[in-house]
Amino acid sequence: MLGISRRTAQVTWTVVLVLLLFGLIYQIRSTLFVFVVALLFAYLLSPLVNALDRALPGGRSRTLALALAYVIFVGSVVFVGIEVGNQVVDQAQALSKKLPDMLAKWQEPAPGATSGVNDLKAQILENVRRELGQRTTDLVHALPAAGVKLVSVASDLVFVVIIPVVAFFFLKDAGDIRAHILSMVDAGPWRARADSLIEDVHRLLAHYIRALVLLSLATFVSYSIFFLIVGVPFGVLLAVTAMFLEFIPMIGPLTAAVAILVVTAVSGGGDFLLVLGFLIAYRFFQDYVLSPHLMGQGVELHPLIVLFGVFAGAEVSGVAGSFLSVPVLALLRVIYLHIRRSRLAPQGTVPPPVLADTSPLR
Repeated sequence: MLGISRRTAQVTWTVVLVLLLFGLIYQIRSTLFVFVVALLFAYLLSPLVNALDRALPGGRSRTLALALAYVIFVGSVVFVGIEVGNQVVDQAQALSKKLPDMLAKWQEPAPGATSGVNDLKAQILENVRRELGQRTTDLVHALPAAGVKLVSVASDLVFVVIIPVVAFFFLKDAGDIRAHILSMVDAGPWRARADSLIEDVHRLLAHYIRALVLLSLATFVSYSIFFLIVGVPFGVLLAVTAMFLEFIPMIGPLTAAVAILVVTAVSGGGDFLLVLGFLIAYRFFQDYVLSPHLMGQGVELHPLIVLFGVFAGAEVSGVAGSFLSVPVLALLRVIYLHIRRSRLAPQGTVPPPVLADTSPLR
């Protein structure tokens, strides 16, 4: 009919359906992000839930273990938030008050410095002032729309409640969800391959999110101790900033390092070269010792691919896209390896898992 073969029509409709699926995913990306964060949050809590489930006497239900895990987690977050949050707020307020004076003092030509160094300081200072002025102008223009912004803030607060609720159901019904997915595949080699793929995805997400949290905590502890010893001003604030930016691959740690160096330079506290040396040494230690040990085989991506994913994710969905870029790319890699091994495996056999269960994080 119309000179179009059946095969060509099938391929065309497949392409159209795939494009429509991608378009739908893009349209509901905010909702998907909430569910993905809830899933990662569930993976973060699952070791504690499993430990409590095994420790409860008398064959208690998993729901009780979940409730206890949530109580422990919320209590820990509140306790740490009170202890650290007060210092962060105080240091942030102090930095905002002292920043103009520190910038003015830093602008003064350093005795014995070359004109090039003084010109560089002046350029940096001008850029900082321009950014501060621009942000202030944006704030003034945004005030008339404050009422509309409150709706967005309320929506974000709702997400804070929704994420633990969705994670609760993921933790409670994970086994049933997996069984339901496998039931949609015919019994035999294809179901075994689907089961192997699901197991690899499970290991990947579990290793990644727990390792990422541990890396962020290690950054906070290491930075806090070093800043306290050296006497870097606003040490707790800078350490907390570095901890949260650790969740953004590559770009986040670089941004944190620049912010730390700028604050160290303009405040005049601490030794700039010593801080610079520490940041470089810690980055080497984390990237080549700590991170490979914690991540295991879960994320084996070339730095160029990671950079592409971070920038592409930022264009698609801002900070959320940058945060999810690495696990999404790692997930695509696992799927690709499964397809490749399945095509190379002898007929009727199931290829071995892509991810060996060697990570210390269970």
